[in-house]
Amino acid sequence: MKIFETYTDLPHEAQGAVIAIGNFDGVHRGHMVVLNEARKKAESLGVPLGLMTFEPHPQRLFRPGDPPFRITSFPVKIRRLEQSCVDLLFSVTFDWDFASMSAEQFIETIIKNGLKPAHIVIGDDFHFGQLRKGNIDMLREAGFDVTVVKEQATDSGARFSSSLVRNALQAGDIGAANFLLGWKWEVQEKVVHGEKIGRTIGYPTANLPLADTIHPAYGVYAAYIKIIEDGKDANWLPSVINIGIRPMFKISTGQLEAHIFDFDRDIYGKHLRVRPVKRLRGEAKFATLERLAEQIARDCEEAKKILSLF
Repeated sequence: MKIFETYTDLPHEAQGAVIAIGNFDGVHRGHMVVLNEARKKAESLGVPLGLMTFEPHPQRLFRPGDPPFRITSFPVKIRRLEQSCVDLLFSVTFDWDFASMSAEQFIETIIKNGLKPAHIVIGDDFHFGQLRKGNIDMLREAGFDVTVVKEQATDSGARFSSSLVRNALQAGDIGAANFLLGWKWEVQEKVVHGEKIGRTIGYPTANLPLADTIHPAYGVYAAYIKIIEDGKDANWLPSVINIGIRPMFKISTGQLEAHIFDFDRDIYGKHLRVRPVKRLRGEAKFATLERLAEQIARDCEEAKKILSLF
């Protein structure tokens, strides 16, 4: 997949594709309906499949004080799109200049003069331009062939949406989130130095900031971890993780701490893919480090039993 951070001065081979447009946070089942339709159209026309998305997420610009909410960090999003056979990714910077662009300017500057698509595929709730005034009819009136995809609904009748995924994660229901996504949700971040308290009680941990990734319900989870620098064929390592603010130590920002079973390597500075599997319990404050160590031992045993089933 070729990635472009602009829609201007594109090489000829980056133009004339079938283009799907949207934020695609989560690349969930609803998004896949749009992508699958776009892929079929691209194959029928004999052209590449392209996708235009926006970075950072528009909510970060409009509501910067909101808690982290992204389902997929940019690296995870890229991986999901590559696995979905997207050929061209146009990652457009979403800043105030872009947000102030009228619908007419969006069509003229980005679509007509920039991407020059052979066909456009969008979800039925897609809008664009300042105040979201642009709509499907405007694209068609401008002369573009557009396929509108009605996104898939769950068994309960609710549309597959990023909001549903966020709700499941914030409830700590990893299974429900994975069902809505159609893939196993994960966090990807770099291991940073912590206070090394876990090491003193026999449970060393790798510490990862959650950055803009949504914080699932705080607590302890059975999980699998892959070290990216070990290569794409590296094993997924069984682990127990804590997500939260560590009530005993009162850190100010939620983070992820991972204890990998039967593991003794220096991985500071490495990048980890962390896949929570099931929430074991909520965060708790213990009277002493000894009590904490006893609980972690129980958590490890429970996590091992759960992971043996997956």
